Amino acid sequence: MKRSGNGRGQEAAMRYRAGFERGYEQGLARGSETFGQPFHGTSIVIPSYNQADYLARCIESIEHHTAEPYEIIVVDNGSTDGTEDYLEKRTGQLRYRRLETNRGFAGGVNQGLMMAKGDTIVILNNDTLVTNGWLTHMLRCLHSDSRIGAVGPVTNYISGEQQIEVPYETVEQMWNYADAYSRPDPSKWKQTDRLVGFCLLFRRELLERVGYFDEGFRIGNYEDDDWIIRIRLCGLKLVIAGDAFIHHFGSVSMKSLRNEEFQTVEGHNGQYYAGKWGNPYAWVDQARQLGFRGGTGGADVALSGTPADLFPTQVLVQDQGGRQYVLHEGRKYPCSGLDEKIGIQPVVLSRLDLRSIPTAEAVRSEQDILSLLLPAPGGLIDGQIVSGGDGIAYQYCKGAVRPFVSDYALKRWSLKERGIVHIPPEQLRSIPRGLPLIAPPVLENPVL
Repeated sequence: MKRSGNGRGQEAAMRYRAGFERGYEQGLARGSETFGQPFHGTSIVIPSYNQADYLARCIESIEHHTAEPYEIIVVDNGSTDGTEDYLEKRTGQLRYRRLETNRGFAGGVNQGLMMAKGDTIVILNNDTLVTNGWLTHMLRCLHSDSRIGAVGPVTNYISGEQQIEVPYETVEQMWNYADAYSRPDPSKWKQTDRLVGFCLLFRRELLERVGYFDEGFRIGNYEDDDWIIRIRLCGLKLVIAGDAFIHHFGSVSMKSLRNEEFQTVEGHNGQYYAGKWGNPYAWVDQARQLGFRGGTGGADVALSGTPADLFPTQVLVQDQGGRQYVLHEGRKYPCSGLDEKIGIQPVVLSRLDLRSIPTAEAVRSEQDILSLLLPAPGGLIDGQIVSGGDGIAYQYCKGAVRPFVSDYALKRWSLKERGIVHIPPEQLRSIPRGLPLIAPPVLENPVL
């Protein structure tokens, strides 16, 4: 019997997917050998789109003004202006990856983060010029306190506290100003509630704890705010290294959009951010009041340092290769085919997130795992979604309730369909609170 064209197509697709996964695992194993000899330096990740001249000037400034060991990683977001030709000429002096389409700031950054090998990582806009001492002073600030999650410099052009008054009017004048400005001075370090993503320095461990940027944001704007909130929810500090200065031409890629395009992107990203977080600063304050600890069972429990700290329990997840797990109390239990058996859509997490979450040592039967995903209706039992009339959904676990930061977060975890148990408000108020539960980032790149 001849197979239909559709059947042959499905078979080919399955072979391709299986081959992709084999190649990914082989590449991961080969890469792990390289990481066995870690690069004790800084990976500088530069996402770029159609700004070849700015990119070339940025890279030249790095090469002239960076004393520490570093590597440069450029992610070309499908540029059409000669960026690819420039990067090909620089082969061997930097590493780069060209994406076929513009995945925006978040997508470009994520690709670069996956490629980064350094102990520390800098995310850097292509429309910047770094100056003497920029990385030296930022690294000194970062390593001054293990509780610092990320560090940013000051600049001439940005929103918020990182902008300072400068006397120069031209780039030529800027270099003299920067040389005089660049003096190590810890008195200029300042803790802040917000850093802007034009230049961010952090340890590799932060990436493993917070995860990738959310690719649900389009082109640019708000995705760095989203990532910063996730850092703060982990109880880590943000610091402006006031003795580190870089020049910023300012939002070059966003300014290149037509006005109607910019308004569309800005409107979508603003709505997406608001729908995802509601009032993010209120959640950070709540986490601070808990001492950034679990609070389950009425007692403080130290964070594990994995993405699961801010994820719900008893949820079905999978990586982009289709491997399925059930997350339960900060650990993952391997399983397979449960989505088809019980009709629950698994939530896709990055391979990075899943590698960071420990695999449970104890093996559970499929029936036990199913009972985690389908808790018995009614009553306060672990994993149950509850509400008490305050407009917030909670997950009950180990004698405590953890609030979902938004309705979007509840839906993103495919938990809205599980059923919500309504309890009297006074009963809800009597139950200890745990850390907020957040939505995982949307991922468009299949290699993440």
